[in-house]
Amino acid sequence: MNRYFAEISFLGTDFFGWQTQPNETNIQDTVSDSLQQILQRSELKIVGCGRTDTGVHASQFYFHFDCDVPLNDIDKLVYKLNRMLPASIAVKRIFEVDISLHARFGAVSRTYQYHINYKKNPFLSKVSWQHNRSLEVDKMNEAALFLLQYSDFSAFSKTGGDNRTSLCEISEAKWQKNGDRLLFTITADRFLRNMVRAIVGTLIEIGLGNLEIEDFIKIIKSGSRSKAGTSVPAKGLFLTSVKYEEIND
Repeated sequence: MNRYFAEISFLGTDFFGWQTQPNETNIQDTVSDSLQQILQRSELKIVGCGRTDTGVHASQFYFHFDCDVPLNDIDKLVYKLNRMLPASIAVKRIFEVDISLHARFGAVSRTYQYHINYKKNPFLSKVSWQHNRSLEVDKMNEAALFLLQYSDFSAFSKTGGDNRTSLCEISEAKWQKNGDRLLFTITADRFLRNMVRAIVGTLIEIGLGNLEIEDFIKIIKSGSRSKAGTSVPAKGLFLTSVKYEEIND
């Protein structure tokens, strides 16, 4: 058996997330159906590096699949997939890996970015959240640093989620302002469902002056989702990087 990794990117606007869902258009089934057709395999399973929620985008996403015969012309496979897939999904490359490498469990870190724009921009309307009110970015950055000091993020996890554990190790969390745009970047070994959007929503409350940094720390320690801020819209969120020890970008 041969295992292959595929690196893709996608615009999540028209999809109900990555994960297979009955009667809903999702990225996993869209890619899998095309791959099965090209390789003429009726039961070819693809395994993603994680699951993205409805409307969330990815500039880098990996999945793996196993094939009982070696793929001789991978460049041609990439070309055919890109011809068959909708414009909102692009295959960057496919390459063979060791059979033990798992797209989800083998990842050592993931990076998400959240995009905010202060002014109406038709070219950003599907990939960022328009927020017109002024924010204290320095204060938001000060609060974000406290995320690196904790590991239990139950307070930012979607109620009823299927997380096996609420423990995550965050190594980066920062805001950057560039003109009329604001970018939040966060890196961790893993993320809980809805975690980034809930963190951003809570930090926004600090930027608006509705919460103090001390309140943010109390929210983290409480483990209660009801105490944290409202989740921001999915359209501003991108999965931008997934790292593996065995793979070089």
